[in-house]
Amino acid sequence: MTEGAKEFKTRYIDIKGCRVAYIDEGAGTQTIIFIHGLANYALGWQKNIDQLRAQYRCIAIDLPGNGYSAAGDYAYSMSFFAEVVYEFIGKLQLGVVCLAGHSMGGQVAMTVALKYPQGVSKLVLCAPAGFEEFSEWERSAYKTTLQLADMFSTEANSLKKTLQISFYLFPEQARGMVEDLVALHRRYPTKKYKAMVEACIDGMLDEPVYDRLQEIKQPTLIIFGERDALIPNKLLHHLSTKQLAEKAAARFADAELHMIAKCGHFVQWEEAEDVNYYIRRFLNRDFGGLKD
Repeated sequence: MTEGAKEFKTRYIDIKGCRVAYIDEGAGTQTIIFIHGLANYALGWQKNIDQLRAQYRCIAIDLPGNGYSAAGDYAYSMSFFAEVVYEFIGKLQLGVVCLAGHSMGGQVAMTVALKYPQGVSKLVLCAPAGFEEFSEWERSAYKTTLQLADMFSTEANSLKKTLQISFYLFPEQARGMVEDLVALHRRYPTKKYKAMVEACIDGMLDEPVYDRLQEIKQPTLIIFGERDALIPNKLLHHLSTKQLAEKAAARFADAELHMIAKCGHFVQWEEAEDVNYYIRRFLNRDFGGLKD
C-alpha cells in the first residue's frame, strides 16, 4: 500500500449478499462516488480523494470480486455492477451523487446514469471504456486476444505488466499500489478470479453504451491521456485516443473533454493534479466557477 493510503479507513456494507468494501472521506454539499477499473480497487483513486475530500464527500467503492470486497459466484456484468452502485447509494442515503469512473468503472458509471438517472447528478469519466464500437467479429477477436495474452492473470508478472502499461511513464509511487493489488488477487482462487475478469470483459463488450450516449443528460466531464495504450484497442481500431474521445464526447447532451499530454490510461493517478483541477472546476461550474 502506498504511504498516503494508510490514513484511509476501509468500511464494509452488505450489498446483494456481498460484503462490499469502501472508503468514505471528507464532507461537502456534493458527494462523489469513485468507481475503479478492471482488476483494480478503490485506492486507485487515492490521489484524488486525498485532495478533493477538503471540498467534497469522497466515497470509493471496491466492486464485488475486486479489492477488499468479497468474491463469489455473482453474475458479473455492467448491469450487475450498476445495480450494486445504485443500491449502495440508497443504503448510505446519499441522495443524488456525482459518479466518477475509470476505465471499466467509467462504463459502469454510464450504465448507472442510463438505468437510474434519478440518482446521478453529474459524471466524471477518466479514460472510460464504452466509447468504442465493436462488431460481432471484433468482440470475438478482442476476447480471444485477451485470453491469449492472459493480461489479467493472477500470475504476478502478468498482472504487474498490465498495470505498468496503464501508465505512459510509470511513477515510483505506483509500485506500492501494484504490489498491493498482486497481494489482494493472490487471496482469490485462480478459477474464480479468472472467471470474474472474463465476465467483466464480456460485460463491457456485450453491454455497449456508445449508441445510448445521447440519452445521458447529466453534465459530463471526460478526461483522457493522449498516450493511452489501452483505449482504443490498437489492433482493431486505427484511430488516436483523441479522435475516439472527441467522437464520443460529441454524442453527449452536455460534455466537456480534456486531453492530457504525455499521460497514459491511468490518468487520475499519473496526472492527479490536472485531473483534480478539472474535477473541481467541473463540480463548481454551477456555483460561480472554480473555488480554489
